[in-house]
Amino acid sequence: MKKTFVPLAALMLFFALLVSIPQKGHAQSGILAVLDSATLENQLDYVHSNTRVYNNFRAIRDDVFLKMKNNVIDTLVAEKLQVAQLNSRLSERNFQIETLNTDLNRAKNERDEAIKNKNSLSFLGINMNKTLYNSVMWFIVLGLAAFAIIMLALFRRSNTVTSQTKSELEVTQNEFTEYRKSAREKYEKLVVSHHHEVMKLKNS
Repeated sequence: MKKTFVPLAALMLFFALLVSIPQKGHAQSGILAVLDSATLENQLDYVHSNTRVYNNFRAIRDDVFLKMKNNVIDTLVAEKLQVAQLNSRLSERNFQIETLNTDLNRAKNERDEAIKNKNSLSFLGINMNKTLYNSVMWFIVLGLAAFAIIMLALFRRSNTVTSQTKSELEVTQNEFTEYRKSAREKYEKLVVSHHHEVMKLKNS
């Protein structure tokens, strides 16, 4: 029974392979059309679903294999080219971003400098904040006002003292004039009296 079963099984397997060969060739003849239009993933799916496996080997015609190899290589080359283009565009974008960041930082510095110049004033060659500048100016104005008030008070006091001194000087001058006048009159009287005494002495 075993000897008759083995040749029978081998014979049935041989006929099955013979029957499948034309079908496989017909299926793989349609593969070439699919390989020209479908994506790589769809090509692999189509080959996987339209080829058979025997003893863990998949039967694929050499022209189909070469076609898929060329498609894979073309796809890889296209992907590498696209990656290179994307990297180039990325480098350009990074350069543009760096340029924009540089321009932005320069604009920020110019803005800060403009705000600083707007909020600062120069005093004696020194840049000051407006608040500090206003404080210094008000301090100077108040100091000058206080100095003017003090000088005015001193002027009035000096003027008062000068007026008093002038009045006292006039009084003194008047007193001195009266004194000179009275002294002169006394001296004249004394001279006249002395002259009369001398004349009396001579006559006697």
